[in-house]
Amino acid sequence: MCDSTTEHENDAYLSRRGFAAMTAAAALAAMLPSGAFAADLAEQDVTVETPDGKCDAYFVHPAGKAAPAVVIWPDILGLRPALRAMGKRLAAEGYAVLVVNPYYRSAKAPVVPEGASFRDPAIREKVMPMKQALTSDSTRTDIRAFVAFLDANEAVDKARGIGVQGYCMGGPLTFWSVSEVPARIRAIATFHGGGLVTDAADSPHLGIPKMKASALIAVAANDDEREPETKGKLREAFDAAKLTAEIEVYAGTMHGWCPPDSAVYDEGQAEKAWARLLALYGKALA
Repeated sequence: MCDSTTEHENDAYLSRRGFAAMTAAAALAAMLPSGAFAADLAEQDVTVETPDGKCDAYFVHPAGKAAPAVVIWPDILGLRPALRAMGKRLAAEGYAVLVVNPYYRSAKAPVVPEGASFRDPAIREKVMPMKQALTSDSTRTDIRAFVAFLDANEAVDKARGIGVQGYCMGGPLTFWSVSEVPARIRAIATFHGGGLVTDAADSPHLGIPKMKASALIAVAANDDEREPETKGKLREAFDAAKLTAEIEVYAGTMHGWCPPDSAVYDEGQAEKAWARLLALYGKALA
């Protein structure tokens, strides 16, 4: 999860690896869309009305074709160019993708400048209060509004299920989302998601019995080292609910390895996770 302990571990990893930061251009180039619909995409900034205000978001989808919908919950740095690029790449594979600003109650996206790093104390000081304000209740309110927005859009094939995926802090938001709208959300994916199993009454994993979705849980190796019991508890819960779940620790990865603008981006493992995501959606949202 995104905290000071994680950052110390990531700093040590980068020091050992002799990390040279990717430029913004190189990071976005890693996410260039190449799917079947790459040449014909429609994209726009949209506003989703929620009971708590107006959520700004990025919506991208194949032009002239109704497609299954996907909601993306960003990591702690929020909606920014790298997350837009990831959404666009997914849309090129045939999905109507809504990348949301989880912090809309506090500020419009982007909430940090391009190239910002959670390793920067000033950035952490800015985003942590906004992250801490996100709750299971606020997530449930938001996902109902996001699903309603998508289902009212002609670019969405409502006969097919919805996918929801989250990165870092987006992991719990993904779990709370699917347990709130189980009839529509048929696939979920989390990447280096933190806090999926806690002692709290609203621990994300407690919603698994309400789900009707298949799942992909991609775990960072250093997260697993600190909380090795989490994957087992998730496996037990999914098995008890008789739900298909692929739960894997991605060897050698650090928390935050998937977004291409992350200091610990691991291209090989990120591409593996991307392939598993497409396999999940290809089956569950067919």
